[in-house]
Amino acid sequence: MPVDLKADCIADSAGGLTFDLNVPQGTGTTWSAALVLRLRAGADDPGTADGTDGTDGTDDDEVRLPLGPNGPGRLRAVLPSTVALAEGRWHAYADLGDGADPRRLLPGVNDLRSLVDRRPLAGIGRLGVRIPYATKLGNLALRSWLRGPHAEAGDILVAPEGITVTGRLYGASPTAGAHAEARARRAGQGPVAVPLTVDGPDFRFTLPCGELAACWRHGSEPWDLWLCPAAGVPPVRIARLLDDVPEKEQVFSYPALPVPAADRELRIGPYYTLDNDLAVRVTGPAGRE
Repeated sequence: MPVDLKADCIADSAGGLTFDLNVPQGTGTTWSAALVLRLRAGADDPGTADGTDGTDGTDDDEVRLPLGPNGPGRLRAVLPSTVALAEGRWHAYADLGDGADPRRLLPGVNDLRSLVDRRPLAGIGRLGVRIPYATKLGNLALRSWLRGPHAEAGDILVAPEGITVTGRLYGASPTAGAHAEARARRAGQGPVAVPLTVDGPDFRFTLPCGELAACWRHGSEPWDLWLCPAAGVPPVRIARLLDDVPEKEQVFSYPALPVPAADRELRIGPYYTLDNDLAVRVTGPAGRE
């Protein structure tokens, strides 16, 4: 019976990852041995629709990294920061070049200290983020983002006057006319725009809760937050990516503020989506659909 293979991951501040596999001593490899990354199609852990932990395995969604000896019982592969990895969730396999199907890897020890409070150069054109994690079924996967420009969310304050967001913009410079927008996912509702306060690449804005409350219709209504650096420049999704937490929704929790609106009281608060994008949720009273 094949022995389970584990991979330790070491992250560097540029966005690269090193994989060190623990294998039985004497395990041989060939020139074709590789660590294989396969992009998961559609929604993935946690909470896939069918509870599976598979992959579609198409050639266009596969990256192979050369795998070679790195001491007794150790194999190593490197994912450089210069290798573009599409946004999504990538499952990790080991192909030892022995003719057998690639084997799913288990997570070992992750050294992600360089990702904590990562501060890339503000002028970077495209930002790559890769964070290893364990899937719901206990296998090794990577969460990858590839964005340029990127608006990194920082401190968030929920107060009666509104939701204040601070952050830093990478790959673009705010100019006259720069502003933030809350965009409703409900069709037919226009955006709510608010001005920015900028200091170099750093930005700050306060989203008034009253405007969102006035737009509420029923149920739970999400609004996505965007930063518009200048007139005629494509907007940038505000997200929190530059740390070692792959699933912000489960870690970062913010209070929902009670906001009076007409004959009811709504609750409005920020949250992170499954993609670690920043959003605001407006929720009506129970039973008022």
